[in-house]
Amino acid sequence: MIYGCSSGIAAPQEGLPVIEGCFVSAAGTVPVTLEVASSSEQRQKGLMGRTSLAPNAGMLFEYSEPRQASHGFWMYKTLIPLDIAFLNQHGVIGSIRQMVPCASASGSGCPTYPAGVPFIQAVEMNAGFFREHEIRPGDRLYVGKDNCPAR
Repeated sequence: MIYGCSSGIAAPQEGLPVIEGCFVSAAGTVPVTLEVASSSEQRQKGLMGRTSLAPNAGMLFEYSEPRQASHGFWMYKTLIPLDIAFLNQHGVIGSIRQMVPCASASGSGCPTYPAGVPFIQAVEMNAGFFREHEIRPGDRLYVGKDNCPAR
């Protein structure tokens, strides 16, 4: 059987800017490619429906005003396990959470993953990305390839 072949749900969001950047930690510099979700609609859809992400690809969620530590993300209609890093206005990681897909038919059946720290940006990457690259709270995301330290 073939499911959803005409739905297009697994396609990336149309028209999202894509930026190069890097995470910098004591272990080194890790280049990343990030889709940028900055409107409410873009952030709400996020990575819903995706069946995979390239190894160093993810999504950067940008807010115009800081979010409270209680603000969280959910995995409704999200098919792949993800890690999320919550960042301050300087790109410094305040917390990292692991999130699992939610099979519930309604959003109310899905848990939320609160940041635990105030934040103004969040980055979702494949599950295990931050652990694999030894990226921890206190490490930093630099946006723009030119802003990344030479490796």
